[in-house]
Amino acid sequence: MERLKKLNKWIIPYLWVLGIILTTVLLSNVSYSYIPIMISYIFDLLNKTNSSTSLPNWLTSIYAVTGTSSSEILKSVLYVVFSIIALQLIRQIINIISNISRAYLSETISNKMKINMYNHISDLSFTYHKNSNVGDLIQRCTSDITTTTRFLANQLPQIFSIIVYLVVGCFQMSSIRSELMFVNLAFIPVSLGLSLVYYRYVSKNYEDIELTESKMTTIIQENVNGVRVVKAFANERFELKKMDAVSKQFRDKRIKFNSKMAMFWGVSDGLASLQYAVTLLVGIVLSKRGLIDTSDMVSAALLTGILVYPIRGLGRIISDFGQTLVASERIDQILTLPSEYEINGTKRPVIKGNIEFKDVSFKFDDADINLLNRVSFKIEKGSTVAIVGKTGSGKSTIVSLLTRMIEISSGDIIVDGVSIKDIDKKYLRSQINYVLQEPFLYSKTLYENIAISLKEKSKDREKIVMNSSKVAALHDEAMNFEKGYETVVGERGATLSGGQRQRVAIARALVNDSPVIIFDDSLSALDTKTDSEVRYQMSKLENKKTTILITHRTTTAKDADLIVVIDKGSVVDLGTHEELISRQGFYNELWNIQGALFDEFNDSDLGGDK
Repeated sequence: MERLKKLNKWIIPYLWVLGIILTTVLLSNVSYSYIPIMISYIFDLLNKTNSSTSLPNWLTSIYAVTGTSSSEILKSVLYVVFSIIALQLIRQIINIISNISRAYLSETISNKMKINMYNHISDLSFTYHKNSNVGDLIQRCTSDITTTTRFLANQLPQIFSIIVYLVVGCFQMSSIRSELMFVNLAFIPVSLGLSLVYYRYVSKNYEDIELTESKMTTIIQENVNGVRVVKAFANERFELKKMDAVSKQFRDKRIKFNSKMAMFWGVSDGLASLQYAVTLLVGIVLSKRGLIDTSDMVSAALLTGILVYPIRGLGRIISDFGQTLVASERIDQILTLPSEYEINGTKRPVIKGNIEFKDVSFKFDDADINLLNRVSFKIEKGSTVAIVGKTGSGKSTIVSLLTRMIEISSGDIIVDGVSIKDIDKKYLRSQINYVLQEPFLYSKTLYENIAISLKEKSKDREKIVMNSSKVAALHDEAMNFEKGYETVVGERGATLSGGQRQRVAIARALVNDSPVIIFDDSLSALDTKTDSEVRYQMSKLENKKTTILITHRTTTAKDADLIVVIDKGSVVDLGTHEELISRQGFYNELWNIQGALFDEFNDSDLGGDK
């Protein structure tokens, strides 16, 4: 029952469409049930016998033979034939309306589900995305939604269709002989029991098939995105074997599943054939006893076809229902995950760039030790702060806390006098530009990749893009491309070098005039000269930004107003470059290694500040 409620929430807003579909189903099925009776009536006319038809009186009065001549009989037969043709034409018009309504219902619900899923996945926490399986998410957003919407738009009306066929079929059959009606009804419990057995099998095994298919999707997605790595290590054969193993696993499960389905449909078809045979056998017995005539036998045979449909259709619907419950459950598992915005602030203060970390500690919920321990330091607006430390020391965790990608375990971060816990997350992030170490570029032009972060269409859009590119030391190279800024960069920026991709990401961050910008080790792909050039151009900006540099390169950190040295999640040193190299510690050791190279670059005029 709980699972059914999960389906209800999607169909309830569109009950009016479902109402149209059910109305068309009712009209189509009821009108179709009269065709066997009308055909039977033709036999009565040709045999010149009195009909015991259940046709409406106004129809029988039209069809009635006014004379005994062959022409009069033929005239009445033609009336019936034309009525059948007209009825079929009307049914087709009704079915067209039904199909259009079903298509509208299916695509509308599908669109709503996809948007809800996409929106909710976007709102899930950074921690969830860090541990999620992309292939599985794609599977839930595609085939699971298709399975669910197909049932709601097609199989759900089919349930009503089965009921209508069952009711009108039995009514029409009872008008011939009640014995024939009971014979057909006797097969329904058998079909229902068979369908329930198959439903239990589907419910147990369909989710396993879905999970295996999602593994295949993940492998494909990873190998397409990581094609450079695969080729660089000549790993194609290994990846092919991995894909082959999962594909065979999916194949075997699908074959087993389809074999059970084939067995079920084979038995169902056999049951339908048996139903026909038993109905005809009983009809023959009744005919020999003079209880029904030839026209009744024809009508009973045709009506049996109407009653066979519910028995066969019931199995298919129950099977699809089992798959739908599994698919909708998988969708609901995502939609019931807590959004990161359930924990959010409401304030939208003017942010200038004053930031203070006050005894900030952090650990993941399932972890025993802190990744950060009582971290404290201040950042003045417009200043540049470098955070330096070993790999895994907690540098990136600090900026993830500042942007509220993850939440503080204890302590606080104050931004311009307001706790970030009280600031709206989306607003906070709109005020902080974040340049990642591994930037993601779209398969668009260079210009579109840079301008994509401009929230509004601006008259000075082109000028802003050009200026940002100049600050990112990208403009000159862009102009040397054959198509300039209209050059398509390829999937994930495949046609650009690592440094070029990084500078596109920097330019993209700079087009929005936010007061704070974070470089999360994103200058590491640049050579020392370009690194220095980018930092020099940023220092010349009219509205100087509060800049946070996450770096392992002392040549990048040396010009910062404040350097924060992190080790094992704690601040172990603070100060300017001169202060830190004057005393023993991690920064001093790092400078002694990297500083010699920096001096060599200066001496050869390959680097240095401007």
